[in-house]
Amino acid sequence: MSYLSVDCDKAKRILETLTQTRAYHRCLPGYSVGDPEGMNREIAGVDCDEVYNNIFIGDVCAAKNKSYLRRVGITHVLNAAEGSSFGMVNTYTKYYEGTGIKYMGIRLMDLSVADIASHFYPVADFIEAALNEGGKVLVHCLMGISRSATFVLAFLMIKRGMSACEAMAGVRRRRNVHPNDGFIRSLATLDNKLARKNYLY
Repeated sequence: MSYLSVDCDKAKRILETLTQTRAYHRCLPGYSVGDPEGMNREIAGVDCDEVYNNIFIGDVCAAKNKSYLRRVGITHVLNAAEGSSFGMVNTYTKYYEGTGIKYMGIRLMDLSVADIASHFYPVADFIEAALNEGGKVLVHCLMGISRSATFVLAFLMIKRGMSACEAMAGVRRRRNVHPNDGFIRSLATLDNKLARKNYLY
């Protein structure tokens, strides 16, 4: 069996996990249960969820709302859609000057052909360093569904030893994420590489 067919089988299992895991509506981080803003994201004007301890996935509105970031205690921001063209988020490092927030930007379109895998390890290192400092990380793209979710899933696989399906199920229960098909294939390839590496060692 070729590596390609193995990756395809794994991609199918990841997609099955995604479709079979239900995302539950949760109170917006930074608010208490019962707070109208915390339960209605349209009122709050941001969309964000804590998907793992001190790791948050959010949308462009969460990323640009500095008062909300202070409220949650965000210390690091990873923009998975850095840029000024359609579908991108134009924050950059300068946007967070004076906030104490450490920033990392990745220029990546939400396209199945985009090479997201080349960023997996640098992004995982950025998130891990933030957590080791006792920080809280917001990983965002435009909507907080595909690019940002893929990076968090890759982090959980690389740094926390989860399989792609375990990571997907855990994140999916906390946020309605849906990486595009190309990103799911990239996660499948990463999953198989990590499994082979662990087998060898």
